[in-house]
This record gives sequence, C-alpha cells and structure tokens, in this order.
Amino acid sequence: MKRFDVMVSGAGCVGRSLALALARQGLSIALLPGKVAAPVGEDVRAYALNAASVALLQALKVWDAMPADAATPVYDMHIEGDRPGAQLDFSSWQQGVRELAWIVDAAALEAELATAVRFAPHIQIVDQPVPAALQALCEGKASQTRASLGVEFKNQAYGHTAIAARLVADRPHLGCARQWFRSPDVLALLPFNRPAPEQSFGLVWSMPEDRVPELLQASPEAFEAELNAATGGAAGALRLASERTAWPLSLARAEKFTGPGWALLGDAAHVVHPLAGQGLNLGLADVAALSRVLAEREGWRDLGDERLLRRYERERLAPTWAMGQMTDGLLRLFASDQAPLRELRNRGLTLVNTLTPLKRWLTARALEG
Repeated sequence: MKRFDVMVSGAGCVGRSLALALARQGLSIALLPGKVAAPVGEDVRAYALNAASVALLQALKVWDAMPADAATPVYDMHIEGDRPGAQLDFSSWQQGVRELAWIVDAAALEAELATAVRFAPHIQIVDQPVPAALQALCEGKASQTRASLGVEFKNQAYGHTAIAARLVADRPHLGCARQWFRSPDVLALLPFNRPAPEQSFGLVWSMPEDRVPELLQASPEAFEAELNAATGGAAGALRLASERTAWPLSLARAEKFTGPGWALLGDAAHVVHPLAGQGLNLGLADVAALSRVLAEREGWRDLGDERLLRRYERERLAPTWAMGQMTDGLLRLFASDQAPLRELRNRGLTLVNTLTPLKRWLTARALEG
C-alpha cells in the first residue's frame, strides 16, 4: 500500500483547507472524508470569518472562486445589553480596516473547498486509513480516532442550544452585524446577501434548551413575532426565509493537541460558544500554524516527529484556551439574573464603548485570530 506524507482525517472546512495547504508544499496527502451524515433539509449555517481566515482561503485559491453573493462584508457591529443604553459599537472605519469580518455561506464555502480538492494533484481521496508519516485529525468534536488514541476530551455542556435560520428584513442591513445579550439568551443577526441582496441575515439565537422545542415547532408567524419582539425593530421587520435548525452548545478541549505521528485540529481539539463567531477561525488558524511548522521543519526531521508537532501545539494552546475562556465568561456573565452581575455587565459594555484604544485592541485580536 502506498505510504503518504500526511493522512488528513475529516473533510470539513478545516480538513480540506489543511489538505490543500499541505499539498501546496508538494506533500502527498491522503484525504479520508469519513462517515458524513446525509443533510437534513437546507444548510442555513453561516460562518463569520476574520481577516486571517480570509487570507488563508485566498492563498488556497478558494476565496475568490466563491459566488459573489456567498460572502458579505461586515463594516459595523452593534451590541446591546439587557438595559437601555448599555451598548458597544465597533466600526471598520474607526479601526482603520476595510471590514471587520465576512459572513460566508457555509454550503458555498464547503462546495468550493471540495472542488479545489478534486483538482489538487497531490491529494488523493481514500475510503480507509492508509500509512502516513503524520495523521492530522480534523474529525470534529465527536472524533473517534481521538478517542482511540486515549486523548481525554473534556466537554462541558451549557444546557443551551443554538437556533439558526435565514431571515429577510424590510430594509437594508448596510453591512451591520447586531447582537443582543438578553439574559439568558444571546441573539445575533449576521448581515447576508442570500436570499435577498442587501436585506438578508443569518440568525444564531442561543438560549436555554428547554425553550427550544417551542420555538422550533412554532408557526413561522409565531416565531417571527418572538424574533421581532426580541430585536425591537432595530434591524427592521424580520421574516423567515428558510427552515430552522438547532444544535446543542458546549465548551470542550482536548487534554493535548499532538502526539507521536498525530495532531488534532479544529473541533477535534477545541470547541467554543458561537457568541463571538470564532469557531471556524480557530480551526483555520490551526491549519495555518501546522502548515507553517511543517514547512519550516529541519530537513532531517520526520513529519510525524513529536518534538516538531509540539511546536504547533505550543503555538495554538494559548489562543484557543483564551478564546474558550472569554466566550465562557461572557456567556456566564450575561446569562445570570443576579442584580449585581446585571449592573456590572451593562456598565462594562458602556465603559468599553468609550475606550477607543481598548476597542482597537479587541478588534485586532479578532481580526488576527
């Protein structure tokens, strides 16, 4: 059986991006898609990508190949607390950047990555594990290979579920993303150009799981009434333009990211709450880091060398841990009904909104990943 340089297990956005990045180095790549569940209904997911993720996808010749309406720039972001006047605003103009982020159609990105993989000369799709110097595990949070290696995956369920859908508003979004911290739920509207150019949003509504069945089973009219009451008309009158889907939320982290001959990337290594929109950004940053470590290795060092792979692990441990702690802390702070915490979080939003240097620092961290 042919021996490959790297076997990438998992063919989601992170797995395919890694395969493409390593193939560009001339490495022979086996891509093992694994078992992919058949899609149920339309894919309404939307990814928020930062500048570093976009730069990686551009280098892989994927970003510019996507349909024009599949990616929407975010120029402004408006965040509201659960008290009148408690708000936080970010502007690309004030930060000196072209855009704060891009909202991307998940299905379109995955389709373009799949096309790029098919035409990559150094990538071979395989249907079973094959010999390779390095096994890169991009299998998601339920990775069976990670479990077979005996790597502990500490998973902390929030008891919250995210509801996602596509919406259309009666007025333009103007590239403004909006978020409401409403104790105990967090509601985000992501500006989008599908299905209606300049007037669509991707909805991500995180809430206690006991409320979710009611909203999923509600009629479109009843759901829209709840949604418009929650947003207060700030984004215009909103109506559903897709099915609704939901998934449970958690904070999870592998005890280690690497070992002899293997490395974990993406959700197989770490999972964070989506309130900051950083999940895929963290995964693509893993791709960039591992690709760089392998490209800069000494000529005598094997791709699966444990000391080599630890360079990747050391680079990714701190930022993934910090993002997990930040999203976890924000969720716990804004989900609490205790009066002192309500006052603290709302005053905090207002205070940060007045501190331009701090806002610039926060924006830079989000843009760079």
